[in-house]
Amino acid sequence: MLNQTSVTEFFLLGVTDIQVLQPVLFVVFLTIYFLNLAGNGAILMVVISDSRLHSPMYFFLGNLSCLDICYSTVTLPKMLENFLSTHKAISFSECISQLHFFHFLGSTEAMLVPVMAFDRFVAICKPLHYTLIMSHQVCTQMAVTIWIIGFFHALLHSVMTSRLNFCGSNHIHHFFCDVKPLLELACGNTELSEWLLHTVTETIAMGSFFLTLLSYFYIIIYLFLKTHSCSILHKALSTCASHFMVVVLLFGPVFFIYIRPALVSSMDRERYIAIMYSVVTPVLNPLIYTLRNKEVKEALRRMFRRNL
Repeated sequence: MLNQTSVTEFFLLGVTDIQVLQPVLFVVFLTIYFLNLAGNGAILMVVISDSRLHSPMYFFLGNLSCLDICYSTVTLPKMLENFLSTHKAISFSECISQLHFFHFLGSTEAMLVPVMAFDRFVAICKPLHYTLIMSHQVCTQMAVTIWIIGFFHALLHSVMTSRLNFCGSNHIHHFFCDVKPLLELACGNTELSEWLLHTVTETIAMGSFFLTLLSYFYIIIYLFLKTHSCSILHKALSTCASHFMVVVLLFGPVFFIYIRPALVSSMDRERYIAIMYSVVTPVLNPLIYTLRNKEVKEALRRMFRRNL
């Protein structure tokens, strides 16, 4: 993965070039990062430590929290450093590494969402077969599979990008290294890299999106046909609605950035959309998935009481 170019570093131009806003944005994003670490870290700890939460749903929720912590850590520390620095350089190898882990963790999370939706489908629509279908071995195999697919998906992009020639400007109009901004700086033919970016990313994103929708569609249809209790139906629908919010927050920005980029008319708008899925969504996930979950809230209370 050696670059065939004279460029040894890039300069990240960040979220904004207005200097007076830099300290304010530093405080805002530092707070968001700490909230992310605290919220997802607490869920990860309680899922691991509390034996009552050793079930498929919480196993996948623990995976999601781990991904959200790592996902934000790929971009936010460098962004925070650049808010306070005048030298916003990142080496070529660091840039490719950041690109790799960003797509690795992002695509893994995109594939984890339909797995979590399938888990809810089996639990609600096939309760008698739940322990058989969602056994510990099956859950582990599914988790390992999506992590491996995510890794090789990212490896494809990082290898292809690292082999491009960069002979012009080395200023990246973004707050982290991503494939699209780097392709704009590359010299020569980038059609293959662009095709792979749109085709492979679209396959993973849209496939995951429609599988998630399919699971929740079957859940809603099943509840309408089988459930005669309005309270149970309302609770289930509200849970599906909150989970669907995660789907929209995760896949919506991906659609505009990678699948239909022509709909985003400026680099500034693209950066703001990237903030939504790389910074905001990881903070919201623990709130959305646990706000109505009595088991997680009780487990958190027990953990805090033990530590007092």
